[in-house]
Amino acid sequence: MPSLQHPFQCLRYVARESAGQSDLLIATAGAKVYSYSASTGECLDVFPSAYELAVSDDLKSPPGKRRKLSSPEQKDEQSESADKGSKEEVKLTWSNIPLLIVAKSKYVIFLTAEDKCVRVYSLSGNGQFVKESVRTMPKRPSVLALTPDENDILCADKFGDVYIIPVIPSSEYKRTVAEEKEYTPSATNLTVHTRRNLESLEQQKRQAALKKKASVETTALNFEHQAIIGHVSMLTDMVSVTRPADSSISHPRSYILTADRDEHIRVSRGHPQAHVIEQYCFGHTSFISKLCIPSWAPDVLVSGGGDKHLLVWNWVGGQVLQKVSLSESETDISVSGIWAVSINDTNNIFVAIEGSSQLLCYTLENDNTLKQQETLQLSGNVIDLVSISSKGSIVVSLDNLREPNSTSVWRSSPQALLETFRVEYGKWIPTEDSVVSKINDKDSTIVEAELDEKTTKSLNEQLYGLSVLRKNPAWD
Repeated sequence: MPSLQHPFQCLRYVARESAGQSDLLIATAGAKVYSYSASTGECLDVFPSAYELAVSDDLKSPPGKRRKLSSPEQKDEQSESADKGSKEEVKLTWSNIPLLIVAKSKYVIFLTAEDKCVRVYSLSGNGQFVKESVRTMPKRPSVLALTPDENDILCADKFGDVYIIPVIPSSEYKRTVAEEKEYTPSATNLTVHTRRNLESLEQQKRQAALKKKASVETTALNFEHQAIIGHVSMLTDMVSVTRPADSSISHPRSYILTADRDEHIRVSRGHPQAHVIEQYCFGHTSFISKLCIPSWAPDVLVSGGGDKHLLVWNWVGGQVLQKVSLSESETDISVSGIWAVSINDTNNIFVAIEGSSQLLCYTLENDNTLKQQETLQLSGNVIDLVSISSKGSIVVSLDNLREPNSTSVWRSSPQALLETFRVEYGKWIPTEDSVVSKINDKDSTIVEAELDEKTTKSLNEQLYGLSVLRKNPAWD
């Protein structure tokens, strides 16, 4: 049975304004990040280039004794040494890159899942990755976003905390550790005489010594960071937006909107006033997986999740403007993507359902309501989407491993990784694109078609993990 290419889990378009620099498509597939020229489709760079990609042997065999992983810096040194000609195979400490964002059309920021590292790489003039920083978060991030000025990263995790860290760490930062008062038992050997009390005193001293040792060994975050928001539930999505001055506010003000598993959307002020909660948006009855604020309508929010509908909000006042039905079926569905695309004076909202090969299309009308358009049918389940304004088109990443409308039945033959649609006379039609065709023809991350049950389950969960967010009715 032939090998298959791993689908592009994340897809980003980078428009570069500098003369002589072509626009880029940045994509993640499995454990790698790819840089493609958006004008030719040529692969310009791969991170990490020294690693052989296949399904990790660790996933194929039963888990063994846990070993302490090397630091992220040591891992990158291993990668660099391999780049210099070492033929020794270097094993990946991660198998998945689920989060990817781009700042200022210059910095690629992504999460390597298992080691909880947020990695920042700059893009050189020829589209290659240049290492800037590697920062290990205390808990695995579930969402990465940028502040409106794109100078800082907002990093949310599964435990409901949001940290803000600079895109480029300051060299002047020095970690400060608060001093803890050392515990000293009030009793001494001179005031305690019975054997039982002496044993109790010695035990207190041992516990105090162990606590002091653990405190010293605990690794604090050794980079500039600040915890700015806390939820009591897992954070599932986050957006940051700046509202322009109007009759209600005298100057532009930034906000952070966070969604969680408990059906809440919280509206907080932007940093450094993120502790101020402006509003809650209540209306969902299941988990919320996606938030989208169109750039042309900053007061409008479109949200979706485990409900069978979208909600369109005036998030400033917490008001529901519209409830848009997604399915009449009794089967549960989950919204896996919402994208706002403005091309040729047409303002579209695209919606993807997890495990579906259909891309729902709406226009955002002048009264801030959604009007349904013709649904786009693709050859595989929709994963991610980017718009290319210069071509008046969108590029859609597909699940080429599994059969359309299935999350578990695997294909037996290769299929396209990307498909392109172009808007003509207000309608989106499939179109041929030489750049996309060239990327589809390239061999990216390879997945062996014959996999054991454990590896297959792991690969399925990488793309289709929203179902675990749904609560059991028996819990209510």
